[in-house]
Amino acid sequence: MRTLKDFNFKNKRVLVRCDFNVPLGEKGEISDDFRIKKTIPTIEYLIEKGAKVILMSHFGRPEGKVVESLRLTPVQNKLMEYLDLSITKANDCVGKEIEDWINQMQPGEILLLENLRFYKEEDENDENFAKALSKLGDIFINEAFSVCHRNHASIIGIPKYLPSGAGFLLEKEISVLTKMIENPERPLVAIIGGKKVETTKLKLIDDFSANGYVLLGGLVNKELKEKNLKLKYPQKIVEPIDEIEGKDIGPETIKLFKEKISLAKTIFWNGPLGKTNEEKFSKGTEEIAKAIIKSGAFSVVGGGETVEFVNRIGLGEKFNHLSTGGGAMLDFIANGELVGVEALK
Repeated sequence: MRTLKDFNFKNKRVLVRCDFNVPLGEKGEISDDFRIKKTIPTIEYLIEKGAKVILMSHFGRPEGKVVESLRLTPVQNKLMEYLDLSITKANDCVGKEIEDWINQMQPGEILLLENLRFYKEEDENDENFAKALSKLGDIFINEAFSVCHRNHASIIGIPKYLPSGAGFLLEKEISVLTKMIENPERPLVAIIGGKKVETTKLKLIDDFSANGYVLLGGLVNKELKEKNLKLKYPQKIVEPIDEIEGKDIGPETIKLFKEKISLAKTIFWNGPLGKTNEEKFSKGTEEIAKAIIKSGAFSVVGGGETVEFVNRIGLGEKFNHLSTGGGAMLDFIANGELVGVEALK
């Protein structure tokens, strides 16, 4: 897989697939800009190297229709704030008008295309849509790790038509997660919270418990029992022993989990351990976050809710790696590959 350092970007039209699918507050303002912030180093590098930068992303679930509230204008404003540069936003993402616009761009200029999912062809991985997008660039850079598990036109279609590589963020995600899968410093502790024990999460619990201990959140544990799902290494599973109204882990569980965490050299955490959008049920998750940092272990945290929570309480930067991916991260750890990354090879 090629990375940014493998290309000469001078005067080239560089098509960058980002994930700007960020949450919005009640007034339409961005409530968590973590994913936008993480793409800035790649954009700055391309500008520095004299590229004409064309950014594209999906936003929400418009299901192939133009939805005014899902235009990328808030993202445009946030990017200008971080880059301190003028950024033009197009009203569409394909077509003759966009092509003409891009052909008049100067090196160092940035164009943000409109929401890719205004076209159903994006989700359907339509060949003609992928071709139409690829016409807009000379080089394709994928910086959207969090959607690399999706068979979408902008993820796996474009690399068929353009020289392609990974941005700094995608490169780092793959590097950190590969090291954690293949060669983690032991003891290894995984903390699996949230809900929905899908096939991926079940495999994840089995894989991690083969190499270390897995601490389970209340909802995950409850679902495993209700569905009578069998685990390969039950002796390596640490279950919660008390809870608060079924919405947070209790003090005895916090104490038990902290003991395991204090012995770890590598910690993987996905999913909150309580209903963190309510303060009275977020104590367990906060205590565990602080324990992970205190342990000094190499820590990897992923999943939208978990990352949003640690950033909200001001602890995000104290972890070694905050992943921008939820489903993509789980898929990569479980299967060792992602369609979007394979497409770059």
